[in-house]
Amino acid sequence: MQRKPHRARGLPLLAAGLVAFACAAHAQTPAPPRGADKAPDSLRPLLGAWDLERVGASRKCTITLGIEPAGNGRQVRFPATCRRALPLLDQVAAWTVTPEGAPRLDDSSGKTVLAFSRTGTEAGLQGKTADGQQYWLDPKGYPRAARRAPSNPAESAAIAAQRPTAVDPARAPAADSLPGRYSVMRQQNREACKLVLTPGPLDRAPAALEGPCQDTGLTIFDPTGWRYAAGRLTLVARKGHSLDLVFEGGQWRKDPAVGAPLMMRKLP
Repeated sequence: MQRKPHRARGLPLLAAGLVAFACAAHAQTPAPPRGADKAPDSLRPLLGAWDLERVGASRKCTITLGIEPAGNGRQVRFPATCRRALPLLDQVAAWTVTPEGAPRLDDSSGKTVLAFSRTGTEAGLQGKTADGQQYWLDPKGYPRAARRAPSNPAESAAIAAQRPTAVDPARAPAADSLPGRYSVMRQQNREACKLVLTPGPLDRAPAALEGPCQDTGLTIFDPTGWRYAAGRLTLVARKGHSLDLVFEGGQWRKDPAVGAPLMMRKLP
């Protein structure tokens, strides 16, 4: 007598395999680095993985800023292949924090190899070596430890200042008044670059820097588009991240007003 195949016998194995796959996928979900929940608030937003790349060269590597002590700072980790991709990392032994709250890569003696600074955008840090090589440190959505709840009124006020400003669209400039040439400033009445907003769809119209730009952060940000909605002007970088501005006192300013300031005034 011919035996019929027992199809039901394979179902438990298939189910077990699916469960194992789901568990493995869950286990691979990235999490904030170990010990980040006990780190000072000044360190918590910096801990974890970042993509480090040299500007103008197709050289990139993922580095991890850890909480563990190392030399004169804290541990920085990266794959061995990074030393070939970015020879600068061969000098790096630890990382510390600059007075402005940005990370700094140091050598074994505590001397700065590469210090980063805020760019006026929300999505990356710029750095320059002593010989002028420029680098970009990109968070790229890696998980970060959340800040602790504020413990006093002063801390609560500082956190509130980091929230977006409420805008009344009825009092904001008309959309058709936005295209044109702008003076971009870090300090009041001191132009760093010129920017041109070209007419187009309000969900993504062209934008571009005009002529030489003296600001490294803006050059790296490299705006290629802009959009306008509910009284908020958004500049879109070549890499896709963005920067919001609100209109105050006859000019646009970065919002929230944290990190390096940025203002834009329309030229005649």
